[in-house]
Amino acid sequence: MAREKFERTKPHVNIGTIGHVDHGKTTLTAAITATLALDGNAAVKDYSDIDGAPEERARGITINTAHVEYETENRHYAHVDCPGHADYVKNMITGAAQMDGAILVVSAADGPMPQTREHILLSKQVGVPDIVVFLNKEDQVDDEELLELVELEVRELLSAYDFPGDDIPICPGSALQAIEAISSNPETKRGDNPWVDKIYALMDAVDEYIPTPERDIEKTFLMAIEDVFSITGRGTVATGRIERGVVKVGDTVEIVGIGDTQTTTITGIEMFQKNFRRRVCW
Repeated sequence: MAREKFERTKPHVNIGTIGHVDHGKTTLTAAITATLALDGNAAVKDYSDIDGAPEERARGITINTAHVEYETENRHYAHVDCPGHADYVKNMITGAAQMDGAILVVSAADGPMPQTREHILLSKQVGVPDIVVFLNKEDQVDDEELLELVELEVRELLSAYDFPGDDIPICPGSALQAIEAISSNPETKRGDNPWVDKIYALMDAVDEYIPTPERDIEKTFLMAIEDVFSITGRGTVATGRIERGVVKVGDTVEIVGIGDTQTTTITGIEMFQKNFRRRVCW
């Protein structure tokens, strides 16, 4: 089947979900796609689509980074869902290094946990410039004062790692409740359900708080390689984020790293199964 050709009509931002294991990062990713799909701005991705590897399904946790795309009214987003488990912190760093901004997911029922702190620290170290917070599982908290206490803890933790904790948007909600509401009524619109509206409010905050980064397209092409695959009929496929410059089909590039520098020719460029003839840093 021929790949769809990508047409860029909106500014692009690379974003992702970070936070402690089991606080709901993958569920939130699914909720965002389900919510934005109501307006035709995303393809619905359920939990099993995002955590698709057999070992992830068996253990019920995210191990590898997963990528989805969606749009708001203002932007196009590439979203990386990072693992929260301490055993897979290397994969989290790989995902965070590609982000222009992050959504920190914190369970309102549990508050900040060890990987919450670690992910904030690693985000600072790899250069994630901005963070928006989603206080998930709000439906499990009956005491408003407890919710305020968790928010205060999160702000203090962000400030401790030199993020502007007092200014960062913190959006409460329940990703699972939003998904269930949409599953019960696929015709849900903004304003129809409070849990769905909280997902919209989160994406409004992301649109407003995380700036559209300036891309350096004048410099020499540079792409940090995230992963490498061998695909029958296509050969070697490298994935990653273009850090600067422009690349076109037919260009000769150098592969620099361990061992001798090698040259190769670009035979195809894709993003989310859509074809490009030319690709700039995003």
